[in-house]
Amino acid sequence: MRLYQCSPTVPVRALASNPGISVDKKSGHSILCSSSLTFPSSIGQPQQTEPLKTDPSIPETSFHRFWEPKMSPSKTTRKLEVASPVPADIDIANSVEPVHISEIAKDLNLSPDHYDLYGKYKAKVLLSVIDELKGSSDGYYVVVGGITPTPLGEGKSTTTVGLCQALGAFQDKKVVTCLRQPSQGPTFGIKGGAAGGGYSQVIPMDEFNLHLTGDIHAITAANNLLAAAIDTRMFHEATQSDKALMNRLCPPNKEGKKSFNDIMFRRLKKLGISKTQPEDLTPEEVKKFARLDIDPDSITWRRVMDINDRLLRKITVGQGPEEKGMVRETGFDISVASEIMAVLALTTSLADMRERLGKMVIGNSRAGDPVTAEDLGVGGALTVLMKDAINPTLMQTLEGTPVLVHAGPFANIAHGNSSIVADKIALKLVGPGGFVVTEAGFGADIGTEKFMNIKCRYSGLTPQCAIIVATIRALKMHGGGPDVVAGKPLNSAYITENVALVEAGCVNLARHITNTKAYGVNVVVAVNKFSTDSDAELNAVRNAALAAGAYDAVICTHHAHGGKGAVDLGIAVQKACENVTQPLKFLYPLDFSIKEKIEAIARSYGASGVEYSEQAEKQIAMYSRQGFSGLPICMAKTQYSFSDKATAKGAPSNFVLPIRDVRASIGAGFIYPLVGTMSTMPGLPTRPCFYDIDLDTTTGRVIGLS
Repeated sequence: MRLYQCSPTVPVRALASNPGISVDKKSGHSILCSSSLTFPSSIGQPQQTEPLKTDPSIPETSFHRFWEPKMSPSKTTRKLEVASPVPADIDIANSVEPVHISEIAKDLNLSPDHYDLYGKYKAKVLLSVIDELKGSSDGYYVVVGGITPTPLGEGKSTTTVGLCQALGAFQDKKVVTCLRQPSQGPTFGIKGGAAGGGYSQVIPMDEFNLHLTGDIHAITAANNLLAAAIDTRMFHEATQSDKALMNRLCPPNKEGKKSFNDIMFRRLKKLGISKTQPEDLTPEEVKKFARLDIDPDSITWRRVMDINDRLLRKITVGQGPEEKGMVRETGFDISVASEIMAVLALTTSLADMRERLGKMVIGNSRAGDPVTAEDLGVGGALTVLMKDAINPTLMQTLEGTPVLVHAGPFANIAHGNSSIVADKIALKLVGPGGFVVTEAGFGADIGTEKFMNIKCRYSGLTPQCAIIVATIRALKMHGGGPDVVAGKPLNSAYITENVALVEAGCVNLARHITNTKAYGVNVVVAVNKFSTDSDAELNAVRNAALAAGAYDAVICTHHAHGGKGAVDLGIAVQKACENVTQPLKFLYPLDFSIKEKIEAIARSYGASGVEYSEQAEKQIAMYSRQGFSGLPICMAKTQYSFSDKATAKGAPSNFVLPIRDVRASIGAGFIYPLVGTMSTMPGLPTRPCFYDIDLDTTTGRVIGLS
């Protein structure tokens, strides 16, 4: 079989008579006609209906030979007509009509059997794709992190999307963008949505930023079902004898026979009880089985909702007249801080998710033993609520390249990365020479560190390149510039040239480069250019990045120009991936103690030591005793500084990092220390984003979403 891809340099006149090739008259680029190829119903090799003919007047050197559809140019990509100044994000998003998602799926060689449609522009890709492509080779794996950001954000999502638009729409690479699902907290709060921005966005932008396919709602329901199960179990244990509890847990059937169900056998195994009939248990075994004896003061599981609501950070429950004596203090977290979100992001299969959900620890018994969701009998029900959420959602960018959206843990209070299953599916779909680009939340000290030490540990995947996104604005702030405050106009220092201020702030960039290079990847710095940035300032950043050891540093204009503005970045990333020479390295081995692992991460921040509160010491000792010390560490820390103090800009050193508390997400598979005063439920500002959001009731379109 011989199949060729035409080079954009081939003259239009030379292709005009070729039945297998059509020409984009506006760009002059040649493209393969879709009618020249057919694909089997399952994922795999293309089938050539008839040989693609070449015009003898065109030398064969003008063609690039390829053997698989994974290397073919996309049939759904489109070039954008950009405007200046750049319109509002929602206006740009609404100006581009998405193609039907089945066309995006077809471009990835996915048949209708491999996905479930959710309307015209979204589809859930089924995990069976991983099994079907098990023997296929992966593409290149790229993670996008950033320098320590301002409250305005420096454009990591925009860069991720813009890079993929460049790779797919301009460089004819097979590419998939892997992003987290946004929380409605920031969408209606301060930051706004997370679909990218300008001419580098995921569309439909309103669907992406709001309900999507309901995954976060499923997480909220599952989380709160477990919370209800905890309080209900304590209530019933407080009012019933061991025998009464046993009779209600194992009621007789119509024939009067009692039995254990499947989930109960899991608990029996944990307790070391091998008996299979309820009536065979001794009174002591009945007590062990039926009574969890949860210590209310040890409960770490809280209810969640996907809205910023500061007044729910601390509440009391059990105040109803029928729950007399059951009052306890608890609170709400934002849904994306739920351990179930972390489980979704780190799971590798449906069976793995079932095990992880059952292993989630909600607190301890009064004897000091961990109590799990499985002990409460709810592990299976949680999995049922999450069975559709485990499938990633397929969407598209403004320029028609594919996007997999899945999971959405914050990086400051969780591990801040999209799902392992989305990345695994994407790497198989793009194949050798293709690219999967995923984004890690906030600065590289948080998101990229957790990507490497947590996500890559569980996935077994190895990235070749890490991008660090920087802006002149953020570097000036780190160089000693005035505070940057969301909702307030920028100080003049940020819109006038000041090379010295930029150079001073590059210490922050340099530390991120040094830390990221230590993992064995090639580091490319992407500088998001603003209209107020001068050439001298941009050159200062590039020089500083290269001096710090970056593989390359590229100025990008994808916000204003879409993929065209990130072509140089795409070229740099391709070279970085092709020339990686080192294996993946982790910051710490898992057999380090909990404290040793915390201290290794603290040193990467620039800390000279770690200070543990009495509560933190107590929790570390307990988790070590319970056998959880071999888990990786997920630091819950401010995103605005290497240190615990958000006001400490640049690259602070020789500070002592305070660990206020230590908690465990056993199902997800990590220990998370709380650094300083981190909140797991954000609040709303005086003027939230929701002031600008409305619906055009004539067209049905969302307006004002950012």
